[in-house]
Amino acid sequence: MADTSHLELREQFSTPEQQRESAISGMWIFIVTELMLFGGLFVAFTVYRLRYPAAFTRGSSEMEYWMGALNTGILISSSLTMSLAEYFVAQNKSMRGAILLLVTILLGAAFLGIKFTEYYLHFHDHKMPAFGFEETGPFAPQVQLFFVFYYVMTGLHSLHLLIGIGLVFFMFVPTALRSLNAEYHTPLDNTSLYWHFIDVIWVFLFAIFYIPGAHIR
Repeated sequence: MADTSHLELREQFSTPEQQRESAISGMWIFIVTELMLFGGLFVAFTVYRLRYPAAFTRGSSEMEYWMGALNTGILISSSLTMSLAEYFVAQNKSMRGAILLLVTILLGAAFLGIKFTEYYLHFHDHKMPAFGFEETGPFAPQVQLFFVFYYVMTGLHSLHLLIGIGLVFFMFVPTALRSLNAEYHTPLDNTSLYWHFIDVIWVFLFAIFYIPGAHIR
């Protein structure tokens, strides 16, 4: 029988449903604050992209497009496995949910592996700002600015994904032990929201960093 001690109603709530809604609302508030963080970076990138379109397109042409596209497919797949895990746990099929959470973790790890391989390739090609950056042509400083945005924004995203992997692992254990089930799965719902947020951010990152210069390569 699943441990239901964590189902105890906190004194500030009148019903379990109110407690659950409060937890979900808290996660949405957190996601809004994260949107403000990433939103500021997207706005700054857009301002400079409009000011130096040729240089930013040149920087985009240096991206490993196939790696970015592959990682996009991986994260979209991980959103599917995360949603299915949430569904199966809500249907009291905790073991299926646990397996899908494990697959989600593996997909997230695969994304990071590819991303850091891409970082290494950029470093090898001298495209890492402040670490021997090399660029010929009249727009070299602006191209370097493009890569500053690239490393800051994708690096911040990778950090969030790493945290997400840790959260999913912490959901995997109680799910496998059937502590998360149809009666109680709010932590998994919140983790799922966070994971989907990370995936959506990546789609926008792929759009601004990889697509503009894809035709040049």
